[in-house]
Amino acid sequence: MNYSKELKNPIFETIQKASDELGFPTYVVGGWVRDLLLKRKQAKKDIDFVCIGSGIKLAEKVTIILGEEAKLKIFKNFGTAMIYYKNENYEFVGARKESYRAESRKPIIENGSLEDDQNRRDFTINAMSIQLNKENYGFLIDPFNGKDDLRKKLIKTPLNANITYNDDPLRMMRAIRFATELGFSIEENSYKSITRNATRLSIISQERITEELNKIILSSIPSIGFKMLFNTNLLHQFFPELARLEGVDTIGKHEHKDNFYHTLEVLDNISRNTNKLWLRWAAILHDIAKPHTKKYEEGHGWTFHAHEYIGGKMIPGIFRKLKLPLNDKMRYVQKLVTLHLRPIVLAQDIVTDSAIRRLLFDAGNHIEDLMTLCDADITSKNPKKVEKYLNNFQLVRNKLRIVEEKDHIRNFQPPINGLEIMQLFNMKAGKEIGILKNSIKDAILDGKIKNIKEEAISFVIEKAKELNIKAVQ
Repeated sequence: MNYSKELKNPIFETIQKASDELGFPTYVVGGWVRDLLLKRKQAKKDIDFVCIGSGIKLAEKVTIILGEEAKLKIFKNFGTAMIYYKNENYEFVGARKESYRAESRKPIIENGSLEDDQNRRDFTINAMSIQLNKENYGFLIDPFNGKDDLRKKLIKTPLNANITYNDDPLRMMRAIRFATELGFSIEENSYKSITRNATRLSIISQERITEELNKIILSSIPSIGFKMLFNTNLLHQFFPELARLEGVDTIGKHEHKDNFYHTLEVLDNISRNTNKLWLRWAAILHDIAKPHTKKYEEGHGWTFHAHEYIGGKMIPGIFRKLKLPLNDKMRYVQKLVTLHLRPIVLAQDIVTDSAIRRLLFDAGNHIEDLMTLCDADITSKNPKKVEKYLNNFQLVRNKLRIVEEKDHIRNFQPPINGLEIMQLFNMKAGKEIGILKNSIKDAILDGKIKNIKEEAISFVIEKAKELNIKAVQ
């Protein structure tokens, strides 16, 4: 079938001219072709090209034709080149065949034919190509019936699945990622091969695993991918903390919910309302400490006391192990995990201004995200219970808005700082200054004084007398 009418991007005619001048048979390959046939809008403008010849020479020729605006980067060790042009990335490589060693996913590469290049592709839906030379321009080459698998919504390896996954175990993560993103299923033999080869994931760098995991998390229904990761035993290889949430313990009439599937439900819930990766990570990790805090109390049932605080303390270790960023993104997730029960408690009890002020102060600019997480955390099968919680959360939201408008608590700074307290009492730095400073903050949050300097000074003078704190002469 010919797709020349669909090749609307001017880059294709440019490459046709360059490849014909060099005498290189050239093809657009991979995800761009797949998404074209799916009529799927691409999130990123990355296009891959394969030629029978030197990908670097072809890229150099294309760069000359495109002019100064095109930026060329050559990777000689890999035999590839990248052109950045008008917010698009074009990657060029010569057709090659690959062979693998057992201890590494890095292949031994040799020059090869188009057939060799298609054989090394991960899935049939990614092994299609469209020719760009003037002769046969736009002609689809589909050696493994990838177009048919697109119609069947099937993820399938071109060659023996065991060999494909054993050679490059990252393809197992990619299979699940594509199935999740596209709403496809994984062909039965391929799925069984993932389970058989799960432990081979150990030769893959954590950065590459996490890159695929984040794409699963950002999909429309991420639970699909997580269930496959769990059922194939892949999740256990790199994220055992999450896998340990699965299961239900029963003593007498008391049993707790399956916290793994609850977490996935929370993740799906939140994914309907936000595309923020780190808010979705907060949903994944909000109950991560429940296996550590699980306790059976006679006559009461299962408890998970302080799981939010212990979960917050676990976040840095998990981020470090998964090679996630150890910066403000981590601290954001840590804050939401630590605070995720606070609005739920407020929704159950009579909401005081003091409690609202403290929540506003602790959550700061992340209060809306925290409330979004709490909404998602309501997973009861009882619709009346869900409705009750959502209505109560709305009351909490209204109270948050009223108190913030009145007191401006979010991210507030006390009206006098530590240095001013030191000058006021002629004191040196020490724990007494910290005690006095915190007492001002607590007094404001509890509504005892207003957030103005005069009231803060009067309060701290009285507080110092009460605590018998004397100035250092």
